Amino acid sequence: MLDALREESIVNKVGGRFKLSTLIQKRLVALNAGARPLIDTNSNDKMQIVLMEIQQDKIYLDTTSSLRITGATDAAGGPPELDLNAL
Repeated sequence: MLDALREESIVNKVGGRFKLSTLIQKRLVALNAGARPLIDTNSNDKMQIVLMEIQQDKIYLDTTSSLRITGATDAAGGPPELDLNAL
């Protein structure tokens, strides 16, 4: 699956190598924080999950470089923000 990173099609789909790197990083953070995969897979390899999600158009970066899930209205990615007023 990591061979997909060597292909220009995935780079072009996202809009460049920098955006691809950013998207992968943000989605890996989300998965490590407990987000569920958006695809059906038996794999536990998070990098493979992210690449499959990109290839299946499940995730993308919006114009502000926030991670978005296709069809969702809120930004998705990373742990929830800490509310300092609640402490």
